Amino acid sequence: MKNFGTILLASLISGSLTLGAYKLFFEHNVSDVKQNELITTTSPLKNASLEYAYNTNSFTEAADRTIHTVVHVKNVSYRTSPSNPILEYFYGYKGGQTQAQIGTGSGVIVSEDGYIVTNNHVIKGATQLEITLNDNRTFPAKLIGTDSKMDIALLKIDTKEKLPYSVFADSDGIKIGEWVLAIGNPYNLTSTVTAGIVSAKARNLSTSGIQSFIQTDAVVNPGNSGGALVNSNGELIGINTMIYSTTGSYAGYSFAVPSNMVRKIVTDIMEFGKVQQGILGVQGFELNTQIAGEQKVNLTKGFYVDAVNKKSGAETAGLKKGDIITAVEGKSISNFLDLNGIIATKRPNDFVNVEFVRNNKKQSIKVQLSSKEIAQLQFNGFEIEDLSDREKSNLGIDYGVKIKNVDNERYAAYADELQGAIILSVNGTKVNDIETARILLNENSGKNSLRLDVITKKMERVRLIM
Repeated sequence: MKNFGTILLASLISGSLTLGAYKLFFEHNVSDVKQNELITTTSPLKNASLEYAYNTNSFTEAADRTIHTVVHVKNVSYRTSPSNPILEYFYGYKGGQTQAQIGTGSGVIVSEDGYIVTNNHVIKGATQLEITLNDNRTFPAKLIGTDSKMDIALLKIDTKEKLPYSVFADSDGIKIGEWVLAIGNPYNLTSTVTAGIVSAKARNLSTSGIQSFIQTDAVVNPGNSGGALVNSNGELIGINTMIYSTTGSYAGYSFAVPSNMVRKIVTDIMEFGKVQQGILGVQGFELNTQIAGEQKVNLTKGFYVDAVNKKSGAETAGLKKGDIITAVEGKSISNFLDLNGIIATKRPNDFVNVEFVRNNKKQSIKVQLSSKEIAQLQFNGFEIEDLSDREKSNLGIDYGVKIKNVDNERYAAYADELQGAIILSVNGTKVNDIETARILLNENSGKNSLRLDVITKKMERVRLIM
């Protein structure tokens, strides 16, 4: 009995303490919640549910704002089939017949009067273009202009009423991990919405080495090309362009041309009929620990200026070999792709603020961008420039750059033959123009050997090993 009394007394004391603690802490907290409904529970499960509900609402609103601005693009082209005597004899097949070929993709309405952005590869070779709106109305479309390098095309349809359209967002402002939606017409399934996150920015996948993609894990398949990539506000941050795939279908990553580039291309085509491209006028490479040690600089990040183009805005402003560009227009620069991505949104004669380091001292200057037409490239004693349209026509090619001058002792004996020669590729990658050549030469300069496929003035194909 005595033991039972001791246990009972201990139980009563324990219960009193528990009840007191509950009154002191829990009822006080419940009262606070009633007074201020903005206070939420600290339960991880509750917070996750609230966050999920918030994102779901954002997705539905973003999709609702965008889905009516995305259209279906039909590309009709015609091909004449070749003659085949065997098929003609046995099966009555007649060669030389013209057959229609149909391709499809997506597009985004970017103005209320019917301007539509899509990919150049969606409409390439088309003799007829047809647009189907989200309400199933169809309209013939005309091609206004293209930028094949950035894979962007601008179309126009004529309607009597104003159309819903997508608003451009600042693609430079997006962050890795940010939620995005991809909207398009994969496999002719109209008005399809998928969600993902921004996986990477300034991704370089182009074989010509010039594009700067937004990478996402939103599901994109054939037919999505030219469709919209939007943020959680339903604003356009990119035009879906390609996927990473070994099968032709989605395999985990998709890529979009940033909206800042798209907007600049569209504006140029509307105002000038073609894309206006300005250049800074520098050549160089990405800074790293090894180069920083060799150049005796304290930085390990930035764009090292190895040469400055003659008569360029960079030369006029005072940039010099050895300068390290760290930012342009307040945006951090690590490599030429970062630099090119910012300059690609500018026009000739625009001014940009360039921050750089010289002799381990930070400086900044204003540089007026030059016209692309005066662009030249100096590399390893070779001065390189673009081919004119007439030169390409005379040679029967649609790509390549010209060696204007040779000042490399190793090739002094061949200088006369190489001056005026045409560089067709660098390490097996086709060179379309001087911008492509600059990037490919910079990217491959650290490799053991550099192979240039060249057509000499004697129209002989040779390979230079540098």
